[in-house]
Amino acid sequence: MDKNVLKNLSYGVYLVSTLDNDRPTGCIANSIMQVTHDTIAVSMNHNNFTTECIEKTKKFAISILGVDVERNLIPVFGFQSGRNVDKFKGVECFQKDDLNIIKSASGYITCEVINSTDTETHTIYIARITGGELLNEQIPMTYAYYQKVKKGKSPKTAPTYIEN
Repeated sequence: MDKNVLKNLSYGVYLVSTLDNDRPTGCIANSIMQVTHDTIAVSMNHNNFTTECIEKTKKFAISILGVDVERNLIPVFGFQSGRNVDKFKGVECFQKDDLNIIKSASGYITCEVINSTDTETHTIYIARITGGELLNEQIPMTYAYYQKVKKGKSPKTAPTYIEN
């Protein structure tokens, strides 16, 4: 199979945030979809610290990143572990339901986990939408835009990672 065909699927680029006790943590995600008018599904790698924290808190927020996202945001949240780094240090945020939302995001959605299922490498969380707001008219970033225009790469823990 030519795995490059998967790059033609439509994805967004998001920052998923949750809590490690009282400390905010999060990571970049691109496998998120609306299931119904009040339900979201998100795929998270088993090895991500954010996944461990979602397991404990059963809640998370999604900051929808736009094409004009700050240059360092994706590398900080996508290629470092919250186990070792305070990823939110110096990032302008506000809180909803005790969860950090990126101020520059085009919008956000807050969620509570209602179910989950595991694949070999990822957990798929099904979550009820508890809140959300459109913050500005910024164009949301697609994964294709991230790869082609921003020349972005995927970490090995990303659902869309393809080994060269």
